[in-house]
Amino acid sequence: MNFRSTPLVAAISLLSAGQVLADGQIAGRVSTTSEQSLNGMTVKLERTGQQVLTQDGGRFRFNQVAPGVYSLILSQGGRVIATEEVSVVDDEVTRVRMELDESSSADDEILVIGQAAQLQRALDRERFADNSISAVDADAIGQLPDANAAEALQRVPGLSIERDQGEGRFVRIRGIGAELNAVTVNGTQVPAPEAGSRAVALDVIPAALLSSLTVTKTLTPDMDANAIGGAVDIRSISALDHDEGFVSADAEAAYDKQSEQTNPSLSVSGGKAFELSQDQRLGVALALSWENRDFGSDNVETGGAWDLEESPALLEEVEMREYSINRQRSGAALNLEYEINRDHKLWLNNLYSRFADDEQRQAIVVEFEDAISSGETGSGDVARELKDRKETQTIMSSTFGGKHVTDDWTITYQIGVSKAEEDEPDSIAGAVFEGTDSLNDLSFSSSRRPVVSGPAAFYDTDGFELAEIEAGRSHTQDIQRQAQLDISRDFLLGEKFATLKAGAKTSRRHKSQDADVWVYEDFGDAPLSLSDYRGATRDYSLGRFGPGIHAGAIRDLMAGLNSDEAFDEEESALADYRIQENISATYLMGTMDITHQLHMIAGVRHEKTETDLAGNALNSDDELIRTERENDYSHTLPALLARWDLNNTTEVRAAWTHAVVRPTFEQMSPNFVDDGAEAEMGNPDLKPLESANLDLSVAHYLGDASVLSAALFHKSIDHFVYETDIAGSADYSDYDEVITFRNGDNARLSGIELAIAHRFSHLPAPFNGLLINANATFTESDATISGYIDGEVAERDIPLPDQSDVSGNFIVGYENERFSIRLATNYKSEYLAEVNSLETSDADVWQSSQTQVDFNAAYQADKDLKITFGIANLTDESYYSYQKTGRYNAQYEDYGPTYSLGIRYTNF
Repeated sequence: MNFRSTPLVAAISLLSAGQVLADGQIAGRVSTTSEQSLNGMTVKLERTGQQVLTQDGGRFRFNQVAPGVYSLILSQGGRVIATEEVSVVDDEVTRVRMELDESSSADDEILVIGQAAQLQRALDRERFADNSISAVDADAIGQLPDANAAEALQRVPGLSIERDQGEGRFVRIRGIGAELNAVTVNGTQVPAPEAGSRAVALDVIPAALLSSLTVTKTLTPDMDANAIGGAVDIRSISALDHDEGFVSADAEAAYDKQSEQTNPSLSVSGGKAFELSQDQRLGVALALSWENRDFGSDNVETGGAWDLEESPALLEEVEMREYSINRQRSGAALNLEYEINRDHKLWLNNLYSRFADDEQRQAIVVEFEDAISSGETGSGDVARELKDRKETQTIMSSTFGGKHVTDDWTITYQIGVSKAEEDEPDSIAGAVFEGTDSLNDLSFSSSRRPVVSGPAAFYDTDGFELAEIEAGRSHTQDIQRQAQLDISRDFLLGEKFATLKAGAKTSRRHKSQDADVWVYEDFGDAPLSLSDYRGATRDYSLGRFGPGIHAGAIRDLMAGLNSDEAFDEEESALADYRIQENISATYLMGTMDITHQLHMIAGVRHEKTETDLAGNALNSDDELIRTERENDYSHTLPALLARWDLNNTTEVRAAWTHAVVRPTFEQMSPNFVDDGAEAEMGNPDLKPLESANLDLSVAHYLGDASVLSAALFHKSIDHFVYETDIAGSADYSDYDEVITFRNGDNARLSGIELAIAHRFSHLPAPFNGLLINANATFTESDATISGYIDGEVAERDIPLPDQSDVSGNFIVGYENERFSIRLATNYKSEYLAEVNSLETSDADVWQSSQTQVDFNAAYQADKDLKITFGIANLTDESYYSYQKTGRYNAQYEDYGPTYSLGIRYTNF
């Protein structure tokens, strides 16, 4: 990397310059008398007002402490647990060991495990962070009540999730879609396994592997800038969080009501911190997780195929789908940590996750000859289709790093490699049996769930003949290598504590897709009637479906056909691409306690991006050609953050930050198809999205896992990307349709987050075990899109896609020494899912509001054994999207609730 004319140049001289007073340091550790480390406790240096949280086995550190006698105050949730007096000497490190006697009455109130403990640790982390974060903290050995990382994050203020087949998958932060958020595992950025996407599906990562989740909403200059919504950091389990060995094992059975299937899951985690000498420790932690789930869903969708000019609207086409799905998740985490001494530490963190999705989709497609309304009858063409594929996604991440503290200097470095793959080796993309004759007396009864019924021939397999089989295979790979170095130095400016920090990072990312497509239309002497390939009658809860198509019989047929003749060279080539993206970054930032109450951060980050793109295209002469493009750019991103402690319980935060997010791989793909009248293409010249962010928040901490907070935020986003038709523009004046991606001028997003959490510890028993945790986020946004209508430029104002105006959570919990109960409600309002026309908003597709209720309970049978019970989607919430109004279906899908019963063994 070339670091000339970057913030690092100034940093090197500043870090090396200046006379620092000869002061001492305090290095300490907090544990119980039974050698259990206490992480997440607050330690305050009374005379200076400095506060830190204990971590990594209860360790804490204060640098630049003037000689003298001090009181260390240990607290949790604002409640003082213990105090200890220490003497600091020039140029010496004062070692402190604070041991809490578990037999004392005060120590009985220390929150170690359970709902209140998770909430309290999360609140303390949020309170003492330099920037605005939200945290989800697991219990002492990394267990969460939600099934995966996405579902755990939906409880955080400002966050909502996108679901796939009813399971939480992608996370949206403050209304911003998953493509514009960043995900890291143990500090290493995670690539995306899906082709064309940057969004990381967090359902790939099982909850059993996690220690904590942190959502950063205001970036500091030492963080990657690729997060307009926010950044999610996933931490896996650590052995140094425990002095002794620990082990946990879970076994669970889950019953899916929709498919009437019972599904197992198993997980085990354990580790030990080995004391090699007085200051040396080696931590080894291992976690394994496995889940097998058979389930299904029932669907009906129109894709917006309504004639909306009529009243009531008339339906032109509809598709009824029945899904049978098997999903297997397996994961492993292996973390090695070596404390050379209290000032030097090395680590190697490894995470592996595998998600196999075996899906079979049976469908009936009806195209009416003349569009009809609900309750009417008409004629139409009917086809039955099969899709059968197994898709496997894997994510692997390895990170080696070190941290070294020498006097006033801290040096941290990290080298990481992460790899994401999606493999679909043998798929039937569509086996189509078309009706031999048009059918009469077809009808549907509801515009929300337009399930078609018809005469006996509608369900008779003899009336359908095989028309086409499309098969394929694909492999997508996303590899990212990165290295970073951070150097910081502590100062005393007068009596004010300050830190200057600088660093550099390089990231090399390679995204590629290789796909092959076969289209079989010549079946020789093979029988064509669906009766010869008939499968079992489908259990379709929305109406009568009839028999399905036997996937095994279709595959047997394909095995005897000529695959060379069926190979589609053009489609195969047009699916292939390669994108190399290199990012080099440097930063300089300073932090300073202006007063004991006011903490400031100021800095700047510079990022340079170099992109090389290669793919294939089909030009207007019907020739396959190779395409190669480049796109390079740089950004300088200033930041200013402040935290003002009004008193011991209330703090105010403000931030002015900048972020930049590159277009998705699909959007900037160099591939295109052009037949001279119609074209479809990516846009390699797209500019990245740039966001200027303003944040203001206030939080009042009430102690005992309790807080009341509010936050205002505003984002001004330049160059947002949208899909449009540019037929009629200067370069495509004679074309009928040209679909591509363009940059918009400006979009904005504003909102407010409100949150309250309270533990009713002061109520008389048994009500002192009651907890509530509620939050709501209200946003509004607007953007302008443009294109061409009849050769003329047209514009339309829209809200930002995938952005709910209202999202919120309400959680009621209760726990005592034996029982733990949690009832969680998650809500998000409707949002714009697709923009289908520049002329009118009637053609847009909206996803309807959703309210999902989940229930969890646990009973502590003895010290080590716990029995768990849960209900996901307790109220049987469905997925629904619509066109124009909620009356007109775009897609309806029903999942049903899932019941789980498990047993957990814990020893630590």
